[in-house]
Amino acid sequence: MIVPVRCFTCGKPVAEYYEKFMNEIKTNKNAKKVLDDLGIKRYCCRRMLLSHVDLVDDIMKYKR
Repeated sequence: MIVPVRCFTCGKPVAEYYEKFMNEIKTNKNAKKVLDDLGIKRYCCRRMLLSHVDLVDDIMKYKR
């Protein structure tokens, strides 16, 4: 899993929140509430977690 380490816009570290965020989302919690509970207030940082698509497992199927 390759998670963006920092927000592309403001530079705040967001990778530390990714695992907690995904675990809470899998338990059918509201994304807005989870982000608020994690203390992520900037919309640029929220975008980093909400829009991330984990494609590493799909890419690993193909070899050179």
